Amino acid sequence: MTNLSVNINKIATIRNARGGNMPNVLKVAQDCESFGAQGITVHPRPDERHIRYSDVYGLRPLIRTEFNIEGYPCDKFIDLILKVKPTQVTLVPDAPDAITSNAGWNVKDNFNFLNELVDTFTSQGVRTSIFVGTELENIEWAAKTGTDRIELYTEPYASGYAQDREAAIAPFIQAAQHAKSLGLGVNAGHDLNLENLAFFSKNIPWLEEVSIGHALICDALYYGLQKTISLYKACLNNN
Repeated sequence: MTNLSVNINKIATIRNARGGNMPNVLKVAQDCESFGAQGITVHPRPDERHIRYSDVYGLRPLIRTEFNIEGYPCDKFIDLILKVKPTQVTLVPDAPDAITSNAGWNVKDNFNFLNELVDTFTSQGVRTSIFVGTELENIEWAAKTGTDRIELYTEPYASGYAQDREAAIAPFIQAAQHAKSLGLGVNAGHDLNLENLAFFSKNIPWLEEVSIGHALICDALYYGLQKTISLYKACLNNN
């Protein structure tokens, strides 16, 4: 079964738009868990435009499922991971001013950096995941770092799904199969939604986890949070 990790960044964005504490990010995370989410994801950025570092510290003792913290491993982020010790850290190569993640790592060019990070986090009992595209050689380099998992950057799949879903999924199946053969767990995330998630999950049934935020929160405006989480989980259990 593939786990659904709900990214709650957008909840923090709404809160920050008006100040105060409405909606309450910590309470929403707990509600997501009670509604069936198997994990909570946050992506703190240096400017704290959505999730704040203080939110991450506040969430740690409350999360009862898996806690995934993703982000670019600057010094402040590394320190956060070592203090919080989440279930998983997902290393993402986005610049501080990026609106959202838009590419995976070139692992070969950043191998020493990533290898050292994986060693550091693994020694503290934190599962590691490296955000990558579908290039097979790049996935091989990721495996050499000793990382536990990769997370496939799925925006190209989502963009091509409507026109030709078979062509869109093909490189992801190949990448996921190659990762599996190398002993890597496979996560996925970016632009997955109720339209395209079931097909992705059906074709990669050994997928460990999807992390979904923007689309899920948008859907929750219409369906409600509890119903939306159940709809996404249904997409993951259609095999």
